[in-house]
Amino acid sequence: MISHEVGQVERGGRPGMWAETGPIAGRPARTPVVVAFLVMLVIVLGFLRTSPGGEAVFTFTPGGVSQAAPLRPLSVPVDPTLYLFLLLTVGAGMGYAAGRIRSANLVIGLSFLSLVVTFLVWATAGQSLNLLGMLQATLVRAVPITLAALSGVICERSGVVNIAIEGMMLGAAFTSVVAASVSGSLLVGLVLAIATGALLAAVHAGLAIRYRVDQIVSGTVINIFATGVTSYLSARFLQEIEWLNNSGTFPNLSIPLLGRIPLLGPLLFEGNLFFYIAVALVVGLHILLFRTRFGLRIRAVGEHPRAADTLGINVAKVRYISVILGGMIAGLGGAYFTLGSVGRFDELMTAGRGFIGLAAMIFGKWTPVGAFSASLLFGFADSLQTKLQILGIPIPSEFLLMAPYLATMVVVSGIVGRAVPPAADGQPYEK
Repeated sequence: MISHEVGQVERGGRPGMWAETGPIAGRPARTPVVVAFLVMLVIVLGFLRTSPGGEAVFTFTPGGVSQAAPLRPLSVPVDPTLYLFLLLTVGAGMGYAAGRIRSANLVIGLSFLSLVVTFLVWATAGQSLNLLGMLQATLVRAVPITLAALSGVICERSGVVNIAIEGMMLGAAFTSVVAASVSGSLLVGLVLAIATGALLAAVHAGLAIRYRVDQIVSGTVINIFATGVTSYLSARFLQEIEWLNNSGTFPNLSIPLLGRIPLLGPLLFEGNLFFYIAVALVVGLHILLFRTRFGLRIRAVGEHPRAADTLGINVAKVRYISVILGGMIAGLGGAYFTLGSVGRFDELMTAGRGFIGLAAMIFGKWTPVGAFSASLLFGFADSLQTKLQILGIPIPSEFLLMAPYLATMVVVSGIVGRAVPPAADGQPYEK
């Protein structure tokens, strides 16, 4: 029993979260079940693509999905693409079972990739799909989720739970469009959005750190406040005074020379300003947290604030700075919806992206790079449902709209593996 508990500590886990039996100690017992379920879905979709009457199949090309020659009645009945990804899924599962692959998330990620590719082959039968355009939409839609996730990372690394990101983004979206419309400057709107996020974050930090209010309650109050105020002001002023709600948007930026690279150029180097800001923040925040003294202090007060305090670190100050920095990043995320996307404010336009960002933070194990990777997954789910609606897939649009939120539920439920938060996350500190 003692050796088992020591093993839990060495792996950074908590007692009870890992199965005590299995090919390798410390492995999530649910992983083979999830992989088997995904393989079954791939096979079912593969049989739905059978061709007893010589129907055409579809294969992937660099430009999208193209129609190939009809299959003869006795030829291979399934698109070879499906076999390729089915073998990838089975191979990953067998490697995990044999102990050659140690990452459960990698195995499940490959399985989901197989399922997505299989679904696309089935869904685009008889039509075409521009994969490059879909990947571009994925990057664009991942931007606000990435910014929300980064905001959560720096807050929770310091030990403060911040579910008020949604309200901060919504408030920043409102102030940014009004400020930009009145001043005629998008830069002014961007600065006011950051300031709005910082102000709301300061309120949350004061309630959570100084007055030790329950952090979930504090965040919920800010969300409700931001929703009510922006909805009232929008209905009372923006709908009646149209010039107050017409800020315009930042133009796309093309990086010289790099934008001419085939495929990668249009995908990565001809994007929205907020995309470049998000990528820079991922790199910068990673360096801040894991390569600087202040980042070490942030992680210390999030893991063991009393030990940090005995070493002379001002726990409250570090947490205040971290939460306000997180609010500024959330403000950038709010400005994306107005100054980076549509150029106007609509009620509840953030549409839960702040909460999805928190799910991406959890899936990314409270790291900037992991949060960004998870945000790409949610961005893909969002862009996928849009593309499928355009293609007229025989699936009710309501179910397609559920795709990004279903992905959020899957991640938060722990099906793809559990992540361990900072030890003092959500716990107020008293000297």
